[in-house]
Amino acid sequence: MADPFPETGRLVAEAVPGDNALAVSVSELAGRLKRVVEGEFGHVRLRGEISGYKRATSGHVYLCLKDEGAVIDGVMWKGQALALPFQPQDGVEVIATGRLTTYPGRSKYQVVIERMELAGAGALMALLEKLKAKLAGEGLFAASAKKPLPFMPRVIGVVTSPTGAVIRDILHRLEDRCPTHVVVWPVKVQGAGAAAEIAAAVRGFDALPADGPVPRPDLVIVARGGGSIEDLWAFNEEAVVRAVAECRISIISAVGHETDTSLSDFAADLRAPTPTAAAELAVPVLADLRLTIESYRTRTERCARRYHQRGGEKLAAAARLLPKRDQLLGGQRQKADDLGARLDRGLERRVATARGLLDRQGGALRPAVLGRRVEAARARLADVWRLVESLNPDRTLERGYARVEARGSGDTVTDAAAARAAGALRLHFRGGETVDVAVERGRSRAYLSGKPEQPTLL
Repeated sequence: MADPFPETGRLVAEAVPGDNALAVSVSELAGRLKRVVEGEFGHVRLRGEISGYKRATSGHVYLCLKDEGAVIDGVMWKGQALALPFQPQDGVEVIATGRLTTYPGRSKYQVVIERMELAGAGALMALLEKLKAKLAGEGLFAASAKKPLPFMPRVIGVVTSPTGAVIRDILHRLEDRCPTHVVVWPVKVQGAGAAAEIAAAVRGFDALPADGPVPRPDLVIVARGGGSIEDLWAFNEEAVVRAVAECRISIISAVGHETDTSLSDFAADLRAPTPTAAAELAVPVLADLRLTIESYRTRTERCARRYHQRGGEKLAAAARLLPKRDQLLGGQRQKADDLGARLDRGLERRVATARGLLDRQGGALRPAVLGRRVEAARARLADVWRLVESLNPDRTLERGYARVEARGSGDTVTDAAAARAAGALRLHFRGGETVDVAVERGRSRAYLSGKPEQPTLL
């Protein structure tokens, strides 16, 4: 038989006598391996610790499961990842159910995870403590972030299941203590999608407008009945805890019984051991409130009466120290009487003086005296009129004079310069007659004497 592996090397592959093994491609070999692995390991359950957990933008989850001796890659598609009842984290021990397959692109095998569960209560508590430490480090549980509860809220929002006994207990307790307007936001309190609904309900209450058709609550109660840690796990989810911590409305967390504790209890402004206790913490007892108000009213009335009584006593004591009315007004009355008598006498003297003055002035108003005064005034008026007539410039015209005035302005001309400046003159004569003349502006001529001077020989 010929050696299928001869010693001599060949550059080009050729058929060898006795060798019937055909060369296969890498893809064909990878496909055979994939079919073998998927046929042999079509259903597996793996227990291991999560490592390298990563959620892609597509929603698919990629991780590794490891133990002390080996590591295997795993992938969980988006649909199965959204259905997980908890948030996987690195270091958490889980049990993954799925099928084994290969990834030819990288020559590696991996498990396609269809379901993932925590490996016992210990792993669940480890996950809880790890998430608690993370959120506490961010300050979500700080006491300084807690908001005070309103004393008597007008509207209370309740986030719980609409069909359970919890909502009935809360409503009955509120009705017994102090009837209040309650708005219920129905949600699932366990199972797939419960955490998302609870977080959306808390944020929905926080986003309600103050004047909208649905009244904005003054207080929110997040409540659920008792159960195992798996039943209460929705209230440990990071989305719920962050929604409770970021809510601007005061929140009471009432999840489970008194011995149950969830992360939402730490994030809420107040933790109630039970839903019924949450209703008791939310509102005061109306009867006690009325009794307190009545006691305050009685005390206020008693204090007011006491102050009124003491004020009356002080007023009476002060009134005894005041002087009597006659003592205060006696001197003033006497002074008023004296001034009244003086006023009467003064008026009588004033009337007598005025009457004497009137008699004297009346003598000066007799007709004979008035006639003489009128004649004297007429004589003075005639003398003044004669003086005025003598000063009238037109009176000189009667003696052969003329009055000269400028024709344009009507001003009286008194010298030659004013006449040359006016140019045109108007002459006024007796009887109101006028003559207009013009002033010549040429140079004056030099007239020679009648006899010329005798020439001289010298």
